[in-house]
Amino acid sequence: MSLQKAAKAGAATGPRELELSPHDPDATVDYLTSAEIDARDEDLGGRESKKSPAALFGSQKIGAVVLPHEMQASIERMVAASDKPALRQDAKRLFLDESGPHPEWNPTYDIKYKSGREAGKHALKDATAFATVALPSHYSAIYAVLDHVRLRLGPEWQVRRVIDWGAATGSGLWASGHVFQDPAHEGLHSDMAERQVSQSVLDSYLGIDKREGLVRIGKRLIRDIDMGGLGVSWQKSFHEDNVTERAEGANVLAMSAFLISSLPSPIERKALVQEMWDSGAEVMILIDHDFESVAAAREHFLKLGRKELEDPSTSHLTIRGSHVVAPCPHDGVCPLYRSGPSKLVCSFSQRLQRPEFVRKTKHSGIGHEDIEYSYVVIRRGPRPSPAATKMGRVGEVGRREMLKRAEEMTPMTQLTLDREHHEPAESVTANDVPTALRPDDGETALTTSEINAALRHEAYSWPRLVFPPLKRSGHIILDGCTAEGQIMRMTIPKSQGKQPFYDARKSEWGDLFPHEPKNKPQVRAQSSRPGDTPSEGQDIGKRKRKGGSSKNSYTSLSAEVKEHRRDQRRARRLSSKGED
Repeated sequence: MSLQKAAKAGAATGPRELELSPHDPDATVDYLTSAEIDARDEDLGGRESKKSPAALFGSQKIGAVVLPHEMQASIERMVAASDKPALRQDAKRLFLDESGPHPEWNPTYDIKYKSGREAGKHALKDATAFATVALPSHYSAIYAVLDHVRLRLGPEWQVRRVIDWGAATGSGLWASGHVFQDPAHEGLHSDMAERQVSQSVLDSYLGIDKREGLVRIGKRLIRDIDMGGLGVSWQKSFHEDNVTERAEGANVLAMSAFLISSLPSPIERKALVQEMWDSGAEVMILIDHDFESVAAAREHFLKLGRKELEDPSTSHLTIRGSHVVAPCPHDGVCPLYRSGPSKLVCSFSQRLQRPEFVRKTKHSGIGHEDIEYSYVVIRRGPRPSPAATKMGRVGEVGRREMLKRAEEMTPMTQLTLDREHHEPAESVTANDVPTALRPDDGETALTTSEINAALRHEAYSWPRLVFPPLKRSGHIILDGCTAEGQIMRMTIPKSQGKQPFYDARKSEWGDLFPHEPKNKPQVRAQSSRPGDTPSEGQDIGKRKRKGGSSKNSYTSLSAEVKEHRRDQRRARRLSSKGED
Protein backbone atom coordinates (compact mmCIF):
# COMPACT_ATOMS: atom_id res chain seq x y z
CA MET A 1 0.00 0.00 0.00
CA SER A 2 3.71 3.97 -2.59
CA LEU A 3 4.09 7.04 -0.66
CA GLN A 4 5.48 9.09 -3.49
CA LYS A 5 3.36 11.40 -5.57
CA ALA A 6 5.12 10.14 -8.66
CA ALA A 7 3.44 6.77 -8.48
CA LYS A 8 3.63 6.17 -12.21
CA ALA A 9 7.39 6.37 -12.35
CA GLY A 10 7.71 4.08 -9.35
CA ALA A 11 5.38 1.48 -10.79
CA ALA A 12 7.56 1.23 -13.88
CA THR A 13 10.70 0.55 -11.90
CA GLY A 14 9.39 -2.10 -9.56
CA PRO A 15 9.12 -2.07 -5.76
CA ARG A 16 9.99 1.27 -4.23
CA GLU A 17 11.96 1.77 -1.07
CA LEU A 18 13.17 4.67 0.96
CA GLU A 19 16.69 5.60 0.00
CA LEU A 20 19.45 6.23 2.49
CA SER A 21 19.60 9.39 4.52
CA PRO A 22 22.60 11.58 3.60
CA HIS A 23 24.08 11.08 7.05
CA ASP A 24 23.76 7.29 7.05
CA PRO A 25 27.19 5.91 7.99
CA ASP A 26 26.55 2.73 6.02
CA ALA A 27 25.49 4.48 2.83
CA THR A 28 27.81 2.38 0.69
CA VAL A 29 26.29 -0.89 1.90
CA ASP A 30 23.60 -2.17 -0.43
CA TYR A 31 20.29 -3.31 0.94
CA LEU A 32 19.55 -6.99 0.60
CA THR A 33 16.31 -8.31 -0.72
CA SER A 34 14.13 -10.44 1.51
CA ALA A 35 14.98 -13.49 -0.60
CA GLU A 36 18.72 -12.87 -0.18
CA ILE A 37 18.35 -12.61 3.58
CA ASP A 38 16.18 -15.72 3.68
CA ALA A 39 18.90 -17.66 1.87
CA ARG A 40 21.26 -16.95 4.76
CA ASP A 41 18.94 -18.43 7.34
CA GLU A 42 18.78 -22.08 6.38
CA ASP A 43 17.61 -23.08 9.83
CA LEU A 44 14.23 -21.38 9.37
CA GLY A 45 11.32 -23.10 7.69
CA GLY A 46 7.85 -22.01 6.61
CA ARG A 47 7.16 -18.30 6.81
CA GLU A 48 3.72 -18.21 8.42
CA SER A 49 4.53 -20.87 11.04
CA LYS A 50 7.59 -18.92 12.19
CA LYS A 51 5.93 -15.56 12.77
CA SER A 52 4.68 -14.56 16.18
CA PRO A 53 0.86 -14.57 16.50
CA ALA A 54 0.89 -10.78 16.91
CA ALA A 55 2.96 -10.19 13.76
CA LEU A 56 0.82 -12.67 11.85
CA PHE A 57 -2.31 -10.81 12.93
CA GLY A 58 -0.82 -7.50 11.83
CA SER A 59 0.20 -8.83 8.43
CA GLN A 60 -2.76 -10.94 7.39
CA LYS A 61 -3.44 -10.14 3.76
CA ILE A 62 -5.39 -11.75 0.97
CA GLY A 63 -2.61 -11.87 -1.61
CA ALA A 64 -3.57 -11.34 -5.23
CA VAL A 65 -7.31 -10.97 -5.73
CA VAL A 66 -8.93 -13.41 -8.14
CA LEU A 67 -12.31 -12.43 -9.53
CA PRO A 68 -14.94 -15.03 -8.56
CA HIS A 69 -16.17 -17.16 -11.43
CA GLU A 70 -19.71 -15.78 -11.33
CA MET A 71 -18.43 -12.20 -11.65
CA GLN A 72 -16.02 -13.07 -14.46
CA ALA A 73 -18.71 -14.93 -16.38
CA SER A 74 -21.13 -12.02 -16.12
CA ILE A 75 -18.60 -9.48 -17.45
CA GLU A 76 -17.49 -11.88 -20.20
CA ARG A 77 -21.11 -12.20 -21.38
CA MET A 78 -21.33 -8.44 -21.61
CA VAL A 79 -18.02 -8.22 -23.50
CA ALA A 80 -19.10 -10.98 -25.91
CA ALA A 81 -22.20 -8.97 -26.81
CA SER A 82 -20.17 -5.80 -27.41
CA ASP A 83 -18.28 -4.46 -30.41
CA LYS A 84 -14.80 -5.48 -29.27
CA PRO A 85 -12.75 -3.05 -31.42
CA ALA A 86 -14.99 -0.18 -30.30
CA LEU A 87 -14.73 -1.37 -26.70
CA ARG A 88 -10.95 -1.32 -26.97
CA GLN A 89 -10.99 2.25 -28.34
CA ASP A 90 -13.38 3.43 -25.62
CA ALA A 91 -11.17 1.86 -22.95
CA LYS A 92 -8.09 3.60 -24.37
CA ARG A 93 -9.90 6.93 -24.55
CA LEU A 94 -11.01 6.73 -20.91
CA PHE A 95 -8.21 4.93 -19.11
CA LEU A 96 -4.97 4.93 -21.13
CA ASP A 97 -2.58 7.71 -20.24
CA GLU A 98 -0.20 8.25 -23.15
CA SER A 99 1.30 11.52 -21.94
CA GLY A 100 4.44 9.91 -20.51
CA PRO A 101 7.24 7.98 -22.20
CA HIS A 102 5.48 4.72 -21.29
CA PRO A 103 1.68 4.54 -21.81
CA GLU A 104 -0.04 3.42 -18.62
CA TRP A 105 -3.54 2.25 -17.80
CA ASN A 106 -5.17 4.25 -15.01
CA PRO A 107 -8.55 3.12 -13.57
CA THR A 108 -9.43 6.67 -12.45
CA TYR A 109 -12.74 7.69 -14.04
CA ASP A 110 -13.14 11.44 -14.23
CA ILE A 111 -14.33 12.06 -17.77
CA LYS A 112 -16.14 15.37 -18.37
CA TYR A 113 -18.29 16.18 -21.40
CA LYS A 114 -19.25 19.59 -22.75
CA SER A 115 -22.98 18.91 -22.61
CA GLY A 116 -25.49 16.50 -21.17
CA ARG A 117 -26.42 15.40 -24.68
CA GLU A 118 -22.85 14.37 -25.43
CA ALA A 119 -22.58 12.62 -22.06
CA GLY A 120 -25.75 10.66 -22.77
CA LYS A 121 -24.41 9.66 -26.17
CA HIS A 122 -21.33 8.08 -24.58
CA ALA A 123 -22.98 6.80 -21.38
CA LEU A 124 -23.37 3.11 -22.24
CA LYS A 125 -20.12 2.86 -24.18
CA ASP A 126 -18.22 4.44 -21.30
CA ALA A 127 -19.94 2.20 -18.79
CA THR A 128 -19.06 -0.94 -20.74
CA ALA A 129 -15.42 0.11 -20.92
CA PHE A 130 -15.56 0.98 -17.20
CA ALA A 131 -16.85 -2.49 -16.30
CA THR A 132 -14.10 -4.08 -18.38
CA VAL A 133 -11.13 -2.05 -17.13
CA ALA A 134 -11.96 -0.22 -13.87
CA LEU A 135 -14.49 -2.55 -12.23
CA PRO A 136 -12.02 -5.45 -11.62
CA SER A 137 -9.31 -3.22 -10.12
CA HIS A 138 -11.80 -1.26 -8.00
CA TYR A 139 -13.26 -4.55 -6.81
CA SER A 140 -9.83 -5.80 -5.70
CA ALA A 141 -9.14 -2.66 -3.63
CA ILE A 142 -12.57 -2.65 -2.00
CA TYR A 143 -12.35 -6.37 -1.25
CA ALA A 144 -8.93 -5.89 0.40
CA VAL A 145 -10.17 -3.05 2.63
CA LEU A 146 -13.38 -4.82 3.66
CA ASP A 147 -11.48 -8.00 4.47
CA HIS A 148 -9.00 -6.06 6.61
CA VAL A 149 -11.76 -4.24 8.48
CA ARG A 150 -13.57 -7.51 9.12
CA LEU A 151 -10.36 -8.90 10.62
CA ARG A 152 -9.82 -5.81 12.79
CA LEU A 153 -13.38 -5.57 14.13
CA GLY A 154 -13.81 -9.31 14.68
CA PRO A 155 -16.81 -11.63 14.52
CA GLU A 156 -18.92 -9.23 16.61
CA TRP A 157 -19.18 -6.93 13.58
CA GLN A 158 -22.11 -8.38 11.67
CA VAL A 159 -22.96 -6.32 8.58
CA ARG A 160 -26.46 -6.77 7.21
CA ARG A 161 -26.97 -3.59 5.18
CA VAL A 162 -24.61 -1.67 2.88
CA ILE A 163 -25.14 1.88 1.60
CA ASP A 164 -22.75 2.62 -1.26
CA TRP A 165 -22.19 6.15 -2.58
CA GLY A 166 -20.72 6.08 -6.09
CA ALA A 167 -21.91 2.53 -6.73
CA ALA A 168 -21.01 2.80 -10.45
CA THR A 169 -21.19 -0.66 -12.07
CA GLY A 170 -21.39 -2.47 -8.74
CA SER A 171 -17.82 -2.96 -7.54
CA GLY A 172 -18.92 -2.36 -3.94
CA LEU A 173 -21.90 -4.68 -4.35
CA TRP A 174 -19.77 -7.54 -5.63
CA ALA A 175 -17.01 -6.99 -3.06
CA SER A 176 -19.30 -6.74 -0.01
CA GLY A 177 -21.30 -9.74 -1.18
CA HIS A 178 -18.14 -11.84 -1.48
CA VAL A 179 -16.49 -10.64 1.75
CA PHE A 180 -19.45 -10.94 4.13
CA GLN A 181 -20.16 -14.63 3.58
CA ASP A 182 -22.22 -17.00 5.66
CA PRO A 183 -19.78 -18.88 7.95
CA ALA A 184 -21.51 -22.13 7.01
CA HIS A 185 -20.41 -21.63 3.38
CA GLU A 186 -17.17 -19.72 3.90
CA GLY A 187 -15.22 -22.81 4.91
CA LEU A 188 -16.48 -24.68 1.85
CA HIS A 189 -15.37 -21.87 -0.48
CA SER A 190 -12.03 -20.84 0.94
CA ASP A 191 -10.93 -20.35 -2.68
CA MET A 192 -11.79 -16.77 -3.56
CA ALA A 193 -12.77 -17.74 -7.10
CA GLU A 194 -15.58 -19.96 -5.79
CA ARG A 195 -17.36 -17.31 -3.70
CA GLN A 196 -20.97 -16.50 -4.55
CA VAL A 197 -23.15 -13.53 -3.70
CA SER A 198 -26.04 -15.88 -2.94
CA GLN A 199 -24.11 -17.11 0.12
CA SER A 200 -23.70 -13.64 1.60
CA VAL A 201 -25.16 -12.69 4.99
CA LEU A 202 -26.20 -9.27 3.65
CA ASP A 203 -29.91 -8.47 3.62
CA SER A 204 -29.89 -5.25 1.60
CA TYR A 205 -27.64 -3.16 -0.61
CA LEU A 206 -28.41 0.41 -1.63
CA GLY A 207 -26.34 1.85 -4.48
CA ILE A 208 -26.36 5.62 -4.92
CA ASP A 209 -25.15 7.06 -8.22
CA LYS A 210 -26.34 9.72 -10.66
CA ARG A 211 -24.41 8.28 -13.60
CA GLU A 212 -27.17 6.42 -15.41
CA GLY A 213 -24.92 4.61 -17.89
CA LEU A 214 -22.82 3.04 -15.12
CA VAL A 215 -25.90 2.05 -13.15
CA ARG A 216 -27.52 0.42 -16.20
CA ILE A 217 -24.44 -1.74 -16.76
CA GLY A 218 -24.32 -2.53 -13.05
CA LYS A 219 -27.90 -3.79 -13.15
CA ARG A 220 -27.17 -5.75 -16.30
CA LEU A 221 -24.23 -7.56 -14.70
CA ILE A 222 -26.34 -8.93 -11.82
CA ARG A 223 -29.40 -9.70 -13.96
CA ASP A 224 -28.60 -13.41 -14.30
CA ILE A 225 -26.91 -13.81 -10.92
CA ASP A 226 -28.49 -15.66 -8.00
CA MET A 227 -28.55 -12.97 -5.26
CA GLY A 228 -29.93 -15.28 -2.57
CA GLY A 229 -31.63 -13.22 0.15
CA LEU A 230 -29.83 -9.99 -0.79
CA GLY A 231 -32.14 -7.21 -1.89
CA VAL A 232 -30.49 -4.70 -4.25
CA SER A 233 -31.78 -1.21 -5.07
CA TRP A 234 -30.32 1.84 -6.83
CA GLN A 235 -31.03 5.54 -6.36
CA LYS A 236 -29.71 8.79 -7.77
CA SER A 237 -29.47 10.39 -4.33
CA PHE A 238 -29.67 9.61 -0.63
CA HIS A 239 -33.13 10.19 0.85
CA GLU A 240 -34.22 10.96 4.37
CA ASP A 241 -36.11 7.69 4.61
CA ASN A 242 -32.82 5.84 3.97
CA VAL A 243 -31.46 6.97 7.34
CA THR A 244 -30.97 4.23 9.92
CA GLU A 245 -31.63 4.83 13.60
CA ARG A 246 -28.44 5.03 15.63
CA ALA A 247 -29.51 2.13 17.80
CA GLU A 248 -29.70 -0.06 14.67
CA GLY A 249 -26.57 1.29 13.00
CA ALA A 250 -24.23 -1.42 14.30
CA ASN A 251 -25.19 -3.69 11.38
CA VAL A 252 -25.03 -0.97 8.72
CA LEU A 253 -21.96 -0.07 6.63
CA ALA A 254 -21.70 3.27 4.84
CA MET A 255 -19.18 3.08 2.02
CA SER A 256 -17.90 5.22 -0.84
CA ALA A 257 -15.20 4.03 -3.23
CA PHE A 258 -13.47 6.02 -5.94
CA LEU A 259 -16.04 8.81 -6.00
CA ILE A 260 -14.94 11.67 -3.76
CA SER A 261 -12.02 12.89 -5.88
CA SER A 262 -14.27 13.10 -8.94
CA LEU A 263 -16.59 15.58 -7.19
CA PRO A 264 -15.78 19.04 -8.54
CA SER A 265 -15.72 21.12 -5.35
CA PRO A 266 -14.78 20.86 -1.65
CA ILE A 267 -18.40 21.70 -0.78
CA GLU A 268 -19.69 18.62 -2.61
CA ARG A 269 -17.02 16.48 -0.98
CA LYS A 270 -18.01 17.66 2.47
CA ALA A 271 -21.65 17.01 1.57
CA LEU A 272 -20.76 13.39 0.75
CA VAL A 273 -19.04 12.96 4.11
CA GLN A 274 -22.02 14.56 5.86
CA GLU A 275 -24.47 12.19 4.14
CA MET A 276 -22.41 9.18 5.16
CA TRP A 277 -22.34 10.48 8.74
CA ASP A 278 -26.08 11.19 8.78
CA SER A 279 -26.88 7.71 7.43
CA GLY A 280 -26.71 6.29 10.95
CA ALA A 281 -24.18 3.61 10.02
CA GLU A 282 -21.75 2.78 12.81
CA VAL A 283 -18.85 2.09 10.42
CA MET A 284 -17.97 4.35 7.48
CA ILE A 285 -15.36 3.47 4.83
CA LEU A 286 -13.96 5.84 2.23
CA ILE A 287 -11.61 4.66 -0.56
CA ASP A 288 -10.11 6.69 -3.39
CA HIS A 289 -7.11 7.10 -5.67
CA ASP A 290 -6.47 10.60 -4.32
CA PHE A 291 -4.84 10.74 -0.89
CA GLU A 292 -5.63 14.39 -0.25
CA SER A 293 -9.36 13.84 -0.76
CA VAL A 294 -9.31 10.93 1.70
CA ALA A 295 -7.21 12.84 4.25
CA ALA A 296 -9.57 15.85 4.10
CA ALA A 297 -12.58 13.55 4.53
CA ARG A 298 -10.87 11.89 7.51
CA GLU A 299 -10.46 15.27 9.19
CA HIS A 300 -14.12 16.09 8.55
CA PHE A 301 -15.35 12.77 9.96
CA LEU A 302 -13.34 13.31 13.15
CA LYS A 303 -14.53 16.92 13.35
CA LEU A 304 -18.15 15.75 13.18
CA GLY A 305 -17.41 13.31 16.01
CA ARG A 306 -15.87 16.02 18.19
CA LYS A 307 -18.77 18.35 17.44
CA GLU A 308 -21.22 15.66 18.51
CA LEU A 309 -19.43 15.22 21.84
CA GLU A 310 -19.64 18.96 22.50
CA ASP A 311 -23.32 19.24 21.55
CA PRO A 312 -25.63 18.87 24.62
CA SER A 313 -28.56 17.92 22.37
CA THR A 314 -26.81 14.63 21.50
CA SER A 315 -26.28 13.54 25.13
CA HIS A 316 -29.11 11.00 24.82
CA LEU A 317 -27.24 9.01 22.13
CA THR A 318 -25.73 5.75 23.30
CA ILE A 319 -22.73 6.10 20.95
CA ARG A 320 -21.14 9.51 20.45
CA GLY A 321 -17.99 10.74 18.79
CA SER A 322 -15.80 8.90 16.28
CA HIS A 323 -12.38 7.33 15.89
CA VAL A 324 -10.20 5.87 13.14
CA VAL A 325 -10.04 2.09 12.90
CA ALA A 326 -7.63 1.91 9.95
CA PRO A 327 -5.15 2.61 8.61
CA CYS A 328 -4.16 5.20 11.24
CA PRO A 329 -3.21 4.15 14.82
CA HIS A 330 -4.31 7.59 16.09
CA ASP A 331 -7.04 10.21 15.72
CA GLY A 332 -4.73 13.22 15.42
CA VAL A 333 -3.70 15.24 12.42
CA CYS A 334 -2.27 13.12 9.60
CA PRO A 335 1.52 13.67 9.61
CA LEU A 336 1.69 13.21 5.83
CA TYR A 337 -1.22 15.44 4.84
CA ARG A 338 -0.52 18.87 3.46
CA SER A 339 -3.19 20.92 1.70
CA GLY A 340 -2.34 21.62 -1.92
CA PRO A 341 0.11 19.56 -3.97
CA SER A 342 1.71 17.12 -1.56
CA LYS A 343 4.98 15.33 -2.09
CA LEU A 344 4.11 12.34 0.08
CA VAL A 345 0.94 10.33 0.30
CA CYS A 346 -0.29 7.50 2.49
CA SER A 347 -1.43 4.88 0.02
CA PHE A 348 -1.55 1.13 -0.34
CA SER A 349 -1.39 -1.35 -3.18
CA GLN A 350 -3.47 -4.37 -4.08
CA ARG A 351 -2.63 -6.88 -6.78
CA LEU A 352 -5.28 -8.27 -9.12
CA GLN A 353 -4.89 -11.44 -11.15
CA ARG A 354 -6.06 -10.20 -14.53
CA PRO A 355 -8.95 -12.11 -16.09
CA GLU A 356 -8.73 -12.89 -19.79
CA PHE A 357 -11.12 -10.10 -20.82
CA VAL A 358 -8.89 -7.51 -19.12
CA ARG A 359 -5.75 -8.79 -20.86
CA LYS A 360 -7.49 -8.75 -24.23
CA THR A 361 -8.95 -5.28 -23.76
CA LYS A 362 -5.56 -3.87 -22.77
CA HIS A 363 -3.69 -5.99 -25.33
CA SER A 364 -1.37 -7.12 -22.57
CA GLY A 365 0.21 -10.46 -21.84
CA ILE A 366 0.95 -9.54 -18.21
CA GLY A 367 -1.16 -11.67 -15.90
CA HIS A 368 -1.51 -9.19 -13.05
CA GLU A 369 -1.88 -5.49 -12.26
CA ASP A 370 -1.58 -3.38 -9.11
CA ILE A 371 -3.99 -0.68 -8.02
CA GLU A 372 -2.89 2.01 -5.59
CA TYR A 373 -5.41 3.59 -3.27
CA SER A 374 -5.84 5.48 -0.02
CA TYR A 375 -8.58 4.74 2.48
CA VAL A 376 -9.92 5.51 5.93
CA VAL A 377 -12.24 3.53 8.19
CA ILE A 378 -14.23 5.53 10.75
CA ARG A 379 -16.27 4.05 13.58
CA ARG A 380 -18.60 5.83 15.94
CA GLY A 381 -17.72 6.00 19.61
CA PRO A 382 -14.54 6.80 21.54
CA ARG A 383 -11.22 5.25 20.62
CA PRO A 384 -10.45 2.12 22.66
CA SER A 385 -7.99 2.82 25.46
CA PRO A 386 -4.42 1.52 24.96
CA ALA A 387 -4.11 -2.13 25.90
CA ALA A 388 -2.07 -3.08 28.95
CA THR A 389 -1.25 -6.53 27.55
CA LYS A 390 1.34 -7.69 25.02
CA MET A 391 -0.01 -10.94 23.71
CA GLY A 392 1.38 -13.24 21.06
CA ARG A 393 4.90 -11.85 20.77
CA VAL A 394 6.58 -15.27 20.65
CA GLY A 395 6.34 -17.64 17.69
CA GLU A 396 8.31 -20.67 16.59
CA VAL A 397 11.49 -18.64 16.14
CA GLY A 398 11.23 -17.22 19.65
CA ARG A 399 10.55 -20.61 21.19
CA ARG A 400 13.62 -22.07 19.53
CA GLU A 401 15.71 -19.22 20.87
CA MET A 402 14.38 -19.74 24.40
CA LEU A 403 15.08 -23.46 24.26
CA LYS A 404 18.62 -22.77 23.10
CA ARG A 405 19.15 -20.32 25.95
CA ALA A 406 17.71 -22.87 28.37
CA GLU A 407 20.23 -25.45 27.16
CA GLU A 408 23.03 -22.95 27.68
CA MET A 409 21.81 -22.30 31.22
CA THR A 410 21.66 -26.00 32.08
CA PRO A 411 24.71 -26.82 34.28
CA MET A 412 27.10 -29.43 32.97
CA THR A 413 27.41 -32.61 35.07
CA GLN A 414 30.16 -35.18 35.13
CA LEU A 415 29.29 -38.25 33.08
CA THR A 416 30.42 -41.83 33.85
CA LEU A 417 30.25 -44.57 31.29
CA ASP A 418 28.53 -47.79 32.34
CA ARG A 419 30.37 -50.83 31.08
CA GLU A 420 27.22 -52.47 29.72
CA HIS A 421 25.18 -49.53 28.41
CA HIS A 422 24.67 -45.79 28.63
CA GLU A 423 21.48 -43.69 28.50
CA PRO A 424 21.22 -40.99 25.82
CA ALA A 425 20.65 -37.45 27.05
CA GLU A 426 17.03 -36.35 27.12
CA SER A 427 16.01 -33.59 24.70
CA VAL A 428 14.98 -30.23 26.04
CA THR A 429 11.26 -29.44 25.73
CA ALA A 430 9.24 -26.29 26.21
CA ASN A 431 8.59 -27.28 29.82
CA ASP A 432 12.33 -27.30 30.46
CA VAL A 433 12.60 -23.59 29.63
CA PRO A 434 13.22 -21.62 32.84
CA THR A 435 10.25 -19.56 33.98
CA ALA A 436 12.20 -16.33 33.50
CA LEU A 437 12.58 -17.10 29.79
CA ARG A 438 8.99 -18.11 29.10
CA PRO A 439 6.30 -15.78 27.75
CA ASP A 440 3.47 -14.73 30.02
CA ASP A 441 2.05 -17.94 31.49
CA GLY A 442 -1.45 -16.42 31.47
CA GLU A 443 -1.34 -16.40 27.69
CA THR A 444 -1.05 -20.18 27.45
CA ALA A 445 -4.34 -20.59 29.30
CA LEU A 446 -6.28 -18.46 26.80
CA THR A 447 -8.15 -19.81 23.81
CA THR A 448 -7.32 -18.74 20.26
CA SER A 449 -10.42 -16.54 20.10
CA GLU A 450 -9.44 -14.83 23.37
CA ILE A 451 -5.93 -14.16 22.11
CA ASN A 452 -7.31 -12.77 18.84
CA ALA A 453 -9.66 -10.49 20.78
CA ALA A 454 -6.70 -9.19 22.80
CA LEU A 455 -4.68 -8.64 19.60
CA ARG A 456 -7.55 -6.72 18.01
CA HIS A 457 -7.53 -4.40 21.02
CA GLU A 458 -3.74 -4.01 21.01
CA ALA A 459 -3.63 -3.38 17.25
CA TYR A 460 -5.27 0.03 17.73
CA SER A 461 -1.88 1.27 19.00
CA TRP A 462 0.53 -0.61 16.73
CA PRO A 463 2.49 1.38 14.14
CA ARG A 464 1.33 1.09 10.54
CA LEU A 465 4.23 0.65 8.09
CA VAL A 466 3.73 3.40 5.53
CA PHE A 467 6.94 2.72 3.57
CA PRO A 468 8.42 -0.54 2.31
CA PRO A 469 10.84 -1.86 4.96
CA LEU A 470 14.57 -1.54 4.34
CA LYS A 471 16.15 -4.93 4.97
CA ARG A 472 19.79 -5.55 5.78
CA SER A 473 21.55 -8.62 7.06
CA GLY A 474 22.05 -7.16 10.55
CA HIS A 475 19.03 -4.92 11.07
CA ILE A 476 15.69 -3.93 9.58
CA ILE A 477 14.56 -0.31 9.17
CA LEU A 478 10.83 0.35 9.47
CA ASP A 479 9.05 3.67 8.90
CA GLY A 480 5.64 3.67 10.56
CA CYS A 481 2.80 5.95 11.47
CA THR A 482 2.56 5.65 15.25
CA ALA A 483 0.00 6.17 17.99
CA GLU A 484 1.70 9.49 18.78
CA GLY A 485 0.54 10.81 15.41
CA GLN A 486 4.05 10.93 13.94
CA ILE A 487 6.08 9.11 11.33
CA MET A 488 8.86 7.33 13.19
CA ARG A 489 11.82 5.31 11.98
CA MET A 490 12.27 2.13 13.97
CA THR A 491 15.38 -0.03 13.74
CA ILE A 492 15.08 -3.68 14.71
CA PRO A 493 18.59 -5.22 15.08
CA LYS A 494 19.38 -8.89 15.40
CA SER A 495 20.51 -8.22 18.96
CA GLN A 496 16.90 -7.42 19.91
CA GLY A 497 16.05 -11.08 19.59
CA LYS A 498 15.44 -13.56 16.82
CA GLN A 499 11.65 -13.29 16.96
CA PRO A 500 11.38 -9.47 16.62
CA PHE A 501 14.07 -9.52 13.93
CA TYR A 502 12.34 -12.30 12.00
CA ASP A 503 8.96 -10.56 12.24
CA ALA A 504 10.53 -7.30 11.06
CA ARG A 505 12.27 -9.01 8.18
CA LYS A 506 9.02 -10.63 7.05
CA SER A 507 7.00 -7.42 7.44
CA GLU A 508 5.64 -5.64 4.40
CA TRP A 509 4.39 -2.24 3.38
CA GLY A 510 0.99 -1.69 5.01
CA ASP A 511 1.47 -4.11 7.92
CA LEU A 512 0.82 -3.34 11.57
CA PHE A 513 4.04 -4.05 13.50
CA PRO A 514 3.64 -5.17 17.15
CA HIS A 515 7.21 -5.11 18.49
CA GLU A 516 8.66 -2.02 20.12
CA PRO A 517 12.16 -1.14 18.85
CA LYS A 518 15.18 -1.80 21.04
CA ASN A 519 16.33 1.81 20.76
CA LYS A 520 14.35 5.03 20.76
CA PRO A 521 12.76 5.58 17.32
CA GLN A 522 13.64 8.63 15.27
CA VAL A 523 10.87 11.09 14.38
CA ARG A 524 10.62 11.89 10.68
CA ALA A 525 9.04 15.14 9.50
CA GLN A 526 7.94 16.80 6.29
CA SER A 527 8.88 20.35 5.46
CA SER A 528 6.05 22.64 6.52
CA ARG A 529 6.22 24.81 3.40
CA PRO A 530 7.13 24.11 -0.23
CA GLY A 531 10.83 24.73 -0.77
CA ASP A 532 11.78 24.30 2.88
CA THR A 533 14.47 21.76 3.70
CA PRO A 534 14.01 19.88 6.99
CA SER A 535 16.90 19.55 9.38
CA GLU A 536 19.28 16.65 8.88
CA GLY A 537 17.73 13.30 9.64
CA GLN A 538 14.20 14.65 9.79
CA ASP A 539 13.09 14.24 6.19
CA ILE A 540 10.64 11.61 4.97
CA GLY A 541 10.62 9.95 1.59
CA LYS A 542 13.04 9.40 -1.24
CA ARG A 543 16.57 10.63 -0.65
CA LYS A 544 19.69 10.29 -2.70
CA ARG A 545 22.35 7.99 -1.37
CA LYS A 546 25.39 9.72 -0.07
CA GLY A 547 27.93 7.81 -2.07
CA GLY A 548 25.73 6.69 -4.92
CA SER A 549 26.29 3.30 -6.45
CA SER A 550 29.77 1.89 -6.98
CA LYS A 551 29.15 1.94 -10.72
CA ASN A 552 29.02 5.74 -10.77
CA SER A 553 31.47 6.44 -7.94
CA TYR A 554 34.28 7.83 -10.15
CA THR A 555 31.87 9.99 -12.11
CA SER A 556 30.43 11.40 -8.91
CA LEU A 557 33.91 12.03 -7.49
CA SER A 558 34.98 13.86 -10.65
CA ALA A 559 31.88 16.05 -10.52
CA GLU A 560 32.52 16.87 -6.87
CA VAL A 561 36.15 17.83 -7.60
CA LYS A 562 35.10 20.11 -10.45
CA GLU A 563 32.47 21.76 -8.28
CA HIS A 564 35.01 22.26 -5.51
CA ARG A 565 37.46 23.91 -7.93
CA ARG A 566 34.74 26.22 -9.24
CA ASP A 567 33.94 27.25 -5.69
CA GLN A 568 37.62 27.98 -5.05
CA ARG A 569 37.93 30.13 -8.18
CA ARG A 570 34.76 31.98 -7.28
CA ALA A 571 36.07 32.64 -3.78
CA ARG A 572 39.40 33.97 -5.15
CA ARG A 573 37.61 36.35 -7.54
CA LEU A 574 35.42 37.71 -4.74
CA SER A 575 38.49 38.09 -2.54
CA SER A 576 40.42 40.03 -5.22
CA LYS A 577 37.46 42.35 -5.81
CA GLY A 578 37.31 43.05 -2.09
CA GLU A 579 40.98 44.01 -2.02
CA ASP A 580 40.51 46.42 -4.98
